[in-house]
Amino acid sequence: MLELRRWRPFEGLSTLHRDVDELFRKTFQSMGELTPGIFKDAWYPVVDCFIKEGRLVVHVEVPGIDPKDIDISVLGNKLTIKGTKKAHEEMKDEDYIINERYYGSFERSIMLPEGVLTDKVHASFKDGLLEIAMPCESKTLPRKIPIEVEEGKRKAA
Repeated sequence: MLELRRWRPFEGLSTLHRDVDELFRKTFQSMGELTPGIFKDAWYPVVDCFIKEGRLVVHVEVPGIDPKDIDISVLGNKLTIKGTKKAHEEMKDEDYIINERYYGSFERSIMLPEGVLTDKVHASFKDGLLEIAMPCESKTLPRKIPIEVEEGKRKAA
């Protein structure tokens, strides 16, 4: 006997979404087993950039990197962070059972908004977090824009 079932045209998309996410995670996150050699030396630290208390602040996660191995520069409105994460000891690829940490050089560039005072950059490092801060002119700071609400006109009946 045939069974009546509710038709759900997008039901399979959630499974497809999970499958594609898993494929990308396995391919590009672990990079060890599935893509040896292709992206092995390509990595970069994650960055947060925000405006707080009149300053543009950039946080760069660089755990395990000596601050002496990091170079920060500003050219025009482009902030560039370069560095090198060195391996603690030399090991050959065949010695590893699992190798998920990344070593080598990295470079991140961030386009700065107009009004950032790049001649007053301050950088500090604590517990693997690099903080780069620079003051902003008031025109750079976010401002609230009010919304005008117009009352609809009624037609006379």
